[in-house]
Amino acid sequence: MSYNAINKTIFLPDGREITIETGKLAKQADGSVVVKMGNTMLLAAVVSNKEAREGVDFLPLSVDYQEKFASSGKIPGGFLRREARLSDYEVLVSRLVDRVLRPLFPDDYHAETQMTINLISADTEVMPDALAALAASAALAVSDIPFNGPISEVRVARIDGQLVINPRVSDLQRADIDMMIGATMDSVVMVEGEMNEVSEAEMLEAIQFAHEAIKTHCQAQLELAEMVGKTVKREYVHETHSEELRKKVWEATYDKAYAVARRGSANKQERSEGFKAVRDEFIASLGEDHGYDENLIKVYYHDVEKEAVRNMILDERVRLDGRQLDEIRQIWSEVNYLPATHGSAVFTRGETQSLTTVTLGTKLDEQMIDSAMVSGTNKFLLHYNFPAFSTGEVKPNRGPGRREIGHGNLALRALKKVLPPEAENPYTIRIVSDILESNGSSSMATVCAGSLALMDAGVPVKGAVSGIAMGLITDTKTGKFAVLSDILGDEDHLGDMDFKVAGTKNGITACQMDIKIQGLSHEVMTQALQQANAGRLHILNEMSKTLSAPNPDYKPHTPRSFNIVIDKEFIGAVIGPGGKVIQQIQKDTGATIIIEEKNERGHVNIFATDQESMNSAIGRIRAITAQPEIGEVYIGKVKSIQPYGAFVEFMAGKDGLLHISEIKHERLEAMEGVLEIGEEVKVKLIDVDKKTGKFKLSRKALLPKPGAADNQ
Repeated sequence: MSYNAINKTIFLPDGREITIETGKLAKQADGSVVVKMGNTMLLAAVVSNKEAREGVDFLPLSVDYQEKFASSGKIPGGFLRREARLSDYEVLVSRLVDRVLRPLFPDDYHAETQMTINLISADTEVMPDALAALAASAALAVSDIPFNGPISEVRVARIDGQLVINPRVSDLQRADIDMMIGATMDSVVMVEGEMNEVSEAEMLEAIQFAHEAIKTHCQAQLELAEMVGKTVKREYVHETHSEELRKKVWEATYDKAYAVARRGSANKQERSEGFKAVRDEFIASLGEDHGYDENLIKVYYHDVEKEAVRNMILDERVRLDGRQLDEIRQIWSEVNYLPATHGSAVFTRGETQSLTTVTLGTKLDEQMIDSAMVSGTNKFLLHYNFPAFSTGEVKPNRGPGRREIGHGNLALRALKKVLPPEAENPYTIRIVSDILESNGSSSMATVCAGSLALMDAGVPVKGAVSGIAMGLITDTKTGKFAVLSDILGDEDHLGDMDFKVAGTKNGITACQMDIKIQGLSHEVMTQALQQANAGRLHILNEMSKTLSAPNPDYKPHTPRSFNIVIDKEFIGAVIGPGGKVIQQIQKDTGATIIIEEKNERGHVNIFATDQESMNSAIGRIRAITAQPEIGEVYIGKVKSIQPYGAFVEFMAGKDGLLHISEIKHERLEAMEGVLEIGEEVKVKLIDVDKKTGKFKLSRKALLPKPGAADNQ
C-alpha cells in the first residue's frame, strides 16, 4: 500500500524548518498531521462527533497532550513501567492549546470533540510545547470540522538582547523573557510567560514579534487545507432558536437587568440574586402553561444580562460593585497567622482570599522529575487549592484539576524570579495556597499571599511581588472600550479579556492573557498594561504596610542549614559501611545530613531545628574528616592492648600505636595493669610512618621528666 502524504514547510526567521505532514498516519481520525522540527515530531489527531448530545449547549472539547517515553529512548519509571495519567507539565501544555482553540469554535457548535497530541520523537534542543498548538490547528485545518482558525503558538524568548522564535533549549537558559504566544492571522489570542522584571514596552515588543511569525504558520495551514481539499466544512444544526422568544425576553428584561447592574452592589450574592429575580419574574409573568422552552429562556436571558452589564460599564464608566474602572478593591493582609508553620500569610482583596503557607525542607524533599524530555529534581514547588466552599458551592473533592494546576503554575512563575540563586539557597521551598473565598483572580491573590509568606519565613527574596487581573469591555460598533482593573468573577465571565500580570516594583515577572474577541488593538493592550502597572504598585504598597522586607532570620523552628566541604576521600568515612556512620550521627543528634559529590569534593549539608543538634552533628563530622597533625594533642580512647603497647583511637576512625616505651618515662616491663580498654588517655601525635601511614603516639611526651622540678 502506498501513501500519498502531503507536506508543507514553514521557515523560521533564522532559517530552521518546521514541516507539516498529513495523509500518512492516523487516517481514520477526522484530521491528523505530523509536525516536525529537528528530530522532534508531534502527532495530532482530532475527532468530532457529527451530532451533539441532547441538552448540551456548550462545546465539549477535550485536549490531551502526552509525551511518549519512547520518543527519547526512555522507559517510564514506577511499578507499571508505562505512561499513566498526564503529568502536571503535560496538563499545562494541554491548557496552552485548549485556551487558543476553544474560543475559535463557532458558538453554536456543540458536538463532542477530542484533540490528541502525542510527542512521538524528541529532540533535546527542540521544545515540543511550542509546536503543540500548531499541530492541533493543522489537524483541524485538514478536517471538515468547523473552526474559525487557523491559529498557531510560538515561544518567543529574548536571549542576549535578541528576540528569538522557538529558541534552542540550550539557549533558553540565558533568556530574560520566555513567553508562549497564541494567535490567529489577525489577532493575539493567548499570552503566557515569565520574565526577569521587564517593562511593559519590552513585553509588548516580544508579543508583536511573535505574532509576525505566527502569521506565516497560519498562511501555511490555509495552503495545506487547499492542497488536501478541506476548505469546505461540515454542516450542522446544534441549536434550535425562537426569535420571537428572544425578542420577548429582551424587551421584558433588558432595562431591569441594566438597573440591577447599575445598582453597584459590592456583594456577589446580592447581585446574583438580583439578576435571577428579573429572570424568575419574567417566567412567572408568562403563566403556568406558557409553552415556551425554559432552557431557551435562560439562554436568552444570559445574553440580556451580559449585554446589560457591558453597556452599563461602557455608558456609566462604573463597575458592577460601584468601583471606578481603575479602582482596586479593599485589601487587608496578615503574616505569621499560623505560628507552627515556617511562614504564613493571609491576603484578602474584596471577596477573594488566600491562606498561604511556606515550608522549608531539605534536599530529601526535592521533587523528582521523570519525563520523556527531562529527568532531574525540582526544589521550588507551589500548589494551589480551590475548595468548593470558596464560592459557596457543594462539590466532591477530586483533587487538583487542570485549572488548579494552571493557576498554581502561573503563581510559581511569578515568584520564582525573586528567589535567591540556587547556590545560595539550601532549602527545598514549598508554597501552598488555599483559596478560602473567590470572586476574581485567586491566582493573583496567591502571588500576593505567597510573596508575603516567603518574606515571613525569612527567605531572602529580591523583592515583593504582587499580581492583578485586568478585564476589558468593548463595543465594536461604537469603538468604545473600558479597561477594568482587579476584575470580579462576573466581569471575567462577561468580558472580552482576562489579563493577569505579576511583578515587582522593577518590572513584570509573569503574565497570562486570554482574549475572547478578534482584533484587539495595540492601543487597548498598551492601556491595559499601563493600568495594570499602576494597580500592581498600589497592591505592593498595601502589602508593604503588613511586611515590607523579608524577616532578618528564619522562624525558631525552621531547620537551620550548615554546609561543610570535605575532601572526596572522606565521603566514604562519613557515610560508613552501608550508611552506618551517617545514620548513627543522625540518630544521636537529631539532625538531617545529606552528602553530595560535586567538582571532586564532598559537600555535606546539615539541617537541624536547634543549635545544640547542629553543633553536635558538625562536631561529629569534623572529627571524622579532620586531618591528624604531628605535634597536636588529643584525648583518645584505648581500643586494644598488646604486649608491646596499646592502640588508641585518638580521632574518629583513626587509631595510633602508643608503644610501651612511650607510656611513661620509667621503663615498663609489661602492659599488665598499666592501661584498661575503654580508658581515656591524653596523647600526642609524634610521627606518621611515611610508608605505611601508621600513627605513632606518645603519652610520656606530655609528662614532666623525673627530677625536672628539682633542677629548676
